[in-house]
Amino acid sequence: MLQIDILAYGRLKEDYLRAACYEYEKRLKSMCKLRIEELTPTYLPENPSAAGIARALQEEALRLRALLPKQSAVIPLCIEGRPVDSEGFAGVLERYAETPGRVAFLIGSSHGLDAALKQEGDMKLSLSPMTFPHQLTRVMLLEQIYRALSIIGGGKYHK
Repeated sequence: MLQIDILAYGRLKEDYLRAACYEYEKRLKSMCKLRIEELTPTYLPENPSAAGIARALQEEALRLRALLPKQSAVIPLCIEGRPVDSEGFAGVLERYAETPGRVAFLIGSSHGLDAALKQEGDMKLSLSPMTFPHQLTRVMLLEQIYRALSIIGGGKYHK
């Protein structure tokens, strides 16, 4: 069974976002092994400098690297990532389900992810060219994982 890890900076603050994530976590229990790790973003002042943001992203990258499971495909979510449709995403998960059998998705803080960390990933993924609230990303990713695994399993959810 495919192991999926979601390493995400920031806690979900709104009840409706937590409820949506919980619903998809319940649905995914029979389809994959799922682990979600919430990390606390590095503190930055209200108007941080570019250098301050870069240092914070490097620090966050170190913490993410320490939590990355061994033998996993690493997929950072970022604006410069490759957009795929739902069937294409199902193909990505299907490919990684075979080798290495584990996928780690990285969701950065509100300032994103460190550039070096993004380059180290097996594939950079963009959920959309549009801008969404940072906390909504996890809900959208879980829904797309559920949709992709439904496609792989021949389920009716995607139709």
